[in-house]
Amino acid sequence: MPSKPTVPTRTDLLEIFDRLVRRNGRRNWWPTTFDNGDSVETGNGGFEIVAGAILVQNTTWKNAERALRNMHEAGIWGYLAVYEAPESALIETIRSSGYYNTKTKKLRAFASVIVKEYGGRDANLFGLDLVDLRGRLLEIYGIGEETADDIILYAAKKPSFVIDAYTRRLVDRLGWHVDGNRYSDYQRIFDGLLEPDVELWGELHAQLDGHAARVCRKRDPYCGDCVLLDICPTGRRNTR
Repeated sequence: MPSKPTVPTRTDLLEIFDRLVRRNGRRNWWPTTFDNGDSVETGNGGFEIVAGAILVQNTTWKNAERALRNMHEAGIWGYLAVYEAPESALIETIRSSGYYNTKTKKLRAFASVIVKEYGGRDANLFGLDLVDLRGRLLEIYGIGEETADDIILYAAKKPSFVIDAYTRRLVDRLGWHVDGNRYSDYQRIFDGLLEPDVELWGELHAQLDGHAARVCRKRDPYCGDCVLLDICPTGRRNTR
């Protein structure tokens, strides 16, 4: 018989964070490889994160990273370069990420907004207050709630907790009560209990994703090797 849902506390979240960090070390997410020292000067301070957040939609980070590398090597790097590049050239560089026709349109839509509305500098967009920034991002073609929060948290460095399939899986398996099934219902668990802290929120999201990918897998989870086993009703059932 399924356990009755529990209401998590701030202490629960911090305990999970501490356990995962002790097991895995800091992940220092979001990884950037190709941004260099002049990226802020040229207005492309968050470009690699923005592009990565779009390219990783519906694929693995490995595939998205390959596409980023191809873009960098092809010289299609930065908002103006994406805006001016022939569509066919951009399609070829990001083919490894899948859904490349649609993702090309998404990259170009974002680049167009930066070039036309914000003087080619993402800092001008990221300078909006949190509510206005999130609202503007969601108006851009191809930017849903998860991608918007990726950009806000990791590129704009503002506190907006990221919810994805991994986070939902962990919340559900931990047996936590959620008031609904919407993105915002899951997000409220985290931003309602934790003080706004960009570094903490970024690392916690990264830890949850890493744990769900490697241990709390969708199929055949490694419950016996999970550092959360004693507080996870799903894990305890699976290891009886």
